[in-house]
Amino acid sequence: MPDTVLALPADLRRDVTIAEITATIVDVPTVRRHKLSSLSVTAQSYVIVELRLGNGVIGIGEAATLGGPRWSEESVEAIKANIDTYLAPMLIGQPVDRIAAAGLRLDEAAKRNNAAKGALESAMFDALGQTLGVPAADLLGGVVRDRIPVLWTLASGDPVQEIEEAERKLAARLHNIFKIKIGAQSPRADMARLARIAAALEGRASLIVDANQAWDETISLHCLPQLAEIGVTLVEQPVPAWNVAGLARLRARSPVPLMADECVFSPQDMQHVASLAAADVVSLKLVKHAGLIGLQKVAAIAEAAGIGLYGGCLLESSVGAAAHLHAFAGLRSMEWGCEHFGPQILVEDLVEEPLRFADFHIHLPSGPGLGVRLDRDRLRRFARH
Repeated sequence: MPDTVLALPADLRRDVTIAEITATIVDVPTVRRHKLSSLSVTAQSYVIVELRLGNGVIGIGEAATLGGPRWSEESVEAIKANIDTYLAPMLIGQPVDRIAAAGLRLDEAAKRNNAAKGALESAMFDALGQTLGVPAADLLGGVVRDRIPVLWTLASGDPVQEIEEAERKLAARLHNIFKIKIGAQSPRADMARLARIAAALEGRASLIVDANQAWDETISLHCLPQLAEIGVTLVEQPVPAWNVAGLARLRARSPVPLMADECVFSPQDMQHVASLAAADVVSLKLVKHAGLIGLQKVAAIAEAAGIGLYGGCLLESSVGAAAHLHAFAGLRSMEWGCEHFGPQILVEDLVEEPLRFADFHIHLPSGPGLGVRLDRDRLRRFARH
């Protein structure tokens, strides 16, 4: 990829050096408990990055985590500390249009820290897009789609509550695909819960499940045929991320397509999964791939290997979700849709005008950069002091 995403006229270049970067931790309550196999949250934490240029434009980005450093090694506390101490100093004084070069500088400053790097890169795309008056998607090659089918995650663990929640989403024409988090209970209890939900929604919605690495191969081999019989269309990361060979063995015998998530952070990870034919689908996330450019690289390898693309999330607000949508907008195919329902699970979003959900799709925001602007009052209210 060229060093410069889009060359700026000389009269603009002197104004687009990065002058200041701030990182703010925010904690936003959720409308209900969100339970995964190994943790549950009632508030979602983010690091909001604000990147100011010499021309006065402020670009924004977001890094999300779930319950501290348990989903990956990054916590919001570590993200802010590493941005403030190691990453931001590598960008101050640099031109914002040299985004690929900025990625190299960030990699020299710190290993991994993908969520932190992704937030900074998103803010660069936002600032550059605002300066040029074009959406971030245009800087990535243009728009193939301006809306994506969007699912809702059922993750309370209570099938009665989950069925009621799904019915409300269907009635409002917000979601007709539901991902159900499993693995926190016994396989027997999970199968009973899934069967109850599937029976209640039969013929009106599609179901996928996410085990979040909770099973081993033996349990997976026992449960996958049951999931197929229940009508589940996709199973996400049933075994631990390290066991890619085991995921490949499961895929060879599974009656349900399998999706890789936690085992694919880098393009090299994606190549490894592809070489073993270990997955039918991959979940794409900025927090894993260190930004929009990294996400496109992972997607390109998956496409070349015939692996389907799915837009994963980490309960991002409209800031992080918008960045994902700009990356997804130019991909050749997003046949499995995305799960960027995060703005709806928050008691209040962090932007002035939240993303649009309608007719079972999430819509790409219009306007320059990411197309969303921070609500300053909410940012101050939810900021951690």
